[in-house]
Amino acid sequence: MAAKRAERLVNLVIALLSTRQFVTAARIRSTVPGYEADDGTERADEAFKRMFERDKAELREMGVPLETGRTSVFDTEDGYRIARADYELPEIQLNGEEAAAVGLALRLWESAQLAGAAHSALVKLKAAGVDVDSSRGIPLQPRLDAGEPAFDPCYAAARDRRVVEFDYRRPDEDAPTRRHVQAWGVVAWHGRWYLGGQDLDRQQPRVFRLSRVVGTPKITGPAGAFEPPADLDLGAMVAGQYGGQEHVVVVRARPGTAIGLRRWATPLGPTDDGQEDRLELRTTEPWSLADRLAGHGADVLVESPAEIREAVIARLTRLAAMGETA
Repeated sequence: MAAKRAERLVNLVIALLSTRQFVTAARIRSTVPGYEADDGTERADEAFKRMFERDKAELREMGVPLETGRTSVFDTEDGYRIARADYELPEIQLNGEEAAAVGLALRLWESAQLAGAAHSALVKLKAAGVDVDSSRGIPLQPRLDAGEPAFDPCYAAARDRRVVEFDYRRPDEDAPTRRHVQAWGVVAWHGRWYLGGQDLDRQQPRVFRLSRVVGTPKITGPAGAFEPPADLDLGAMVAGQYGGQEHVVVVRARPGTAIGLRRWATPLGPTDDGQEDRLELRTTEPWSLADRLAGHGADVLVESPAEIREAVIARLTRLAAMGETA
């Protein structure tokens, strides 16, 4: 496949994944880089139609769930979108060697010149009035190695069957604690990376979120110092530790804000004064949700439960303190 065509297909997939609306062919033509521009001539129109038909057929042959339909009864022509639930992969579990390969592939992706054009497509879609939820879009410049400083040493320790030491900060702790772990493997779960292994300080199997590792982990001891359990299931380990009880969180959001939250929230109607919308959120990762809610700043207020509200306040307080010292 030619590089330009591959780039155009990537742009098209990213654009159609990033909205729940059906996007018409005309809007795709004007917002997705790589298509024949509309100069008012019949030749340009025919060239676009042929190119777009080939691209649709190509995506469907590759198994991309391209849907056709209309967003509302007032639409005069069909549009297109990709069903995210049918397109996304299941949870991914990697051993050390596989994680290393993913890291190399991501470095190559980052160095490619696709991300800028793809980002441009999303910006144009938003400017054209398409409801793009940026918080749910796929990462345009994935950097697992650079974005997670703990990633490289952790997958290296898992690959070589070595012990890794690191400082780890739990969300309910003020200061990090030192951990010594036999690294069994690295696993991606709900968009985050985790290290699974035997916690030598507690003598129990544990899972550690890489984003909570403070500083750079240190690999110690000889290679091949241990063997993971024969029946190891890292995905089940993460689900067991982080995917437990479901929490119900009620928030207030200013009208027109928190679009990403509204996608999966249950609306509870306006507040008594009509100034805000009440939303119900359900999660098995309350501290992760607290991080996300804090990112909305003053646009979102946690109504209940109290511990989530306090966690959001604590995060905002820390951010404010960092801003004062910067």
